Amino acid sequence: MKEYDITSLDANMSSYDKGKKKQITIKINNNTIDYFRDLSEKVGIPYQTLMNLYLTECAESNRKLKMVWA
Repeated sequence: MKEYDITSLDANMSSYDKGKKKQITIKINNNTIDYFRDLSEKVGIPYQTLMNLYLTECAESNRKLKMVWA
């Protein structure tokens, strides 16, 4: 699995979503939430903000998901 360096993420709003947030309901695995909660404690950014920053970076860089089915 590829590792991402989140230290370069800008905690401020990016140009991609500048204030255009929409509240949604989404089901996320517990281990994924735990990962971002643990990371948020280390970097001092709320975990939901951290998740939003990561997803925003994916969208801005047009990152494609590579899935391998077992």
